[in-house]
Amino acid sequence: MQPCDLTSTGGATIASRFYEPPGRPRAAVVIGGAMGVKQDYYAAFAQWLAAQGYLVASFDYRGMGDSRHGPLRELRADLFDWAADFDTVIAATLLRGGGAPLYLIGHSLGAQLPGLLTHRDRVAGMVSVAAGSGYWRDNAPQLKRMVLYFWHVLVPVATKLFGYFPGRRLRKVGDLPVGVVLQWRKWCLNPRYHVGAEGTPVREKFEGARFPLVALSITDDELMTERGTHVLVDCYANAPRRVERIAPADVHARRIGHFGFFREQFQTSLWQRTVLLLQGFQPSQETAA
Repeated sequence: MQPCDLTSTGGATIASRFYEPPGRPRAAVVIGGAMGVKQDYYAAFAQWLAAQGYLVASFDYRGMGDSRHGPLRELRADLFDWAADFDTVIAATLLRGGGAPLYLIGHSLGAQLPGLLTHRDRVAGMVSVAAGSGYWRDNAPQLKRMVLYFWHVLVPVATKLFGYFPGRRLRKVGDLPVGVVLQWRKWCLNPRYHVGAEGTPVREKFEGARFPLVALSITDDELMTERGTHVLVDCYANAPRRVERIAPADVHARRIGHFGFFREQFQTSLWQRTVLLLQGFQPSQETAA
């Protein structure tokens, strides 16, 4: 693993990590993380994927994890900035990849942003993991019971008091820049999520995405529902796309949930399935490791 600081828009320093395969990469993969989740969480999966012959990159969005520099209340950033950070990592990965096809693995938020990417035409395919639109009515039942309080009371009050969202203190999501959490709130209160909340420019960007997309929807996801996953996938209106449902029983597990996919216990099941999906996007372009 090679840590690497990259410079994104506005001069933001983005902490990334590159996991090199033992030989020539068969393809490159960028992992887009979930809201409030550090790239550390994906390290075991990234190392395993590199051992399968892939050049793998992970990163922390500006203000998150190792990309947090200074007080969060002083950071001016929104989700468009985070999409720019994603783009920055993709550009660096393309340079390292030596012409190998580039794929995305997006966990939750990491599958919601790629329609905004400048480099979406360079993406050969995306596997979406436990991702949905985020619209509150499409949230899982246990989340829906408290989400309106979260959006209409907790987020406005906390950001006003602290100048950022103190999620660690509140045990909700994690610390977030005020611009990120308020834009996310706007998205989650719209039935069409970002495409609806931001209007024509964002809708047209998503419609411009042509890379194939497979969305893995987890039956015991405590945050996302199958309906929400379909809403998100359909934002990529002109991309070849499908949703695959995965139940814990399918992989002989008691639970997967929103975050379990990246646990090492799933190396021979869910992780191997991911490799097969990547190979299925453009197998003719992959080279032997």
